[in-house]
Amino acid sequence: SLLLCWHFDRTPFYSSFIQSNTLVVRSIQYHTPTHTIHTNNNIMRTSKVILYIAAMFMAHTATANECEVCTKVMDDIKSALPKSDAKDKPKIEQAIDAYCDKPDLGPRERKICYYITPIKRDVAHPFSLGMPSLKVCQRINTSNPEICTVKFPVQTETMEKKDLSKLRVKQLKSILADRGVECKGCIEKEEFIQKIQATEHLANVEL
Repeated sequence: SLLLCWHFDRTPFYSSFIQSNTLVVRSIQYHTPTHTIHTNNNIMRTSKVILYIAAMFMAHTATANECEVCTKVMDDIKSALPKSDAKDKPKIEQAIDAYCDKPDLGPRERKICYYITPIKRDVAHPFSLGMPSLKVCQRINTSNPEICTVKFPVQTETMEKKDLSKLRVKQLKSILADRGVECKGCIEKEEFIQKIQATEHLANVEL
C-alpha cells in the first residue's frame, strides 16, 4: 500500500513517500523569482502615486471653483479695506455695507450680498482674524449652504463643440438657466449643446 504525506514549510516543501517500510524523501525547492517580487512592488507603488496625484488634482480643481463668487466678494471687500482696519470688526461690517451698496455690482455679487448682509457680524469675526477669503466663505456656508452654490456662468464663447460634449447635462442646463433659456423637449445632450450654441448672444446678458 502507498501512503502519501505532505509536509509544508515556507521555503521548501517535502513530499514523503512511505512504501514497504522504506522512506524516500524527495525535496523540491520552490523559489519565487526575486525580480518578479520587485516588479510587482514597483507596480503597486507607481499605481498608488498615480492615484494620489489624480486625487490631489481633482481636489485642487474642486477647491478652485468652490464658493467662487463669495470668494471674489470677500477679496473685493478686503482690497477696499485699509490695513489699519483689517482687524476692526465694526469697520469690517461697514466695509461690507459699503461694498454691497455699490450700484454697479453684478447679479451674482448682489446675490452674495443678499446672503451676507444679515450675518455681517458673523462674517466680520473670521475676517478680523485674517482668515483667507475661501475659508471665510466655507465657514459661513455651514449656516447658509446656498452661499457656495452661487457661481459665475461658464464662458462658452471660445469653447468648441467637443469641449461642450465633455460637460454633463446638468452643467449644460445650468448654462442655459444663466441665460434665462429653457430647452423645452430636449432629452439628448446633443440637443442641449445645440441650444447653447444658438443662444450664445445671451451669454453676457445680465438677468
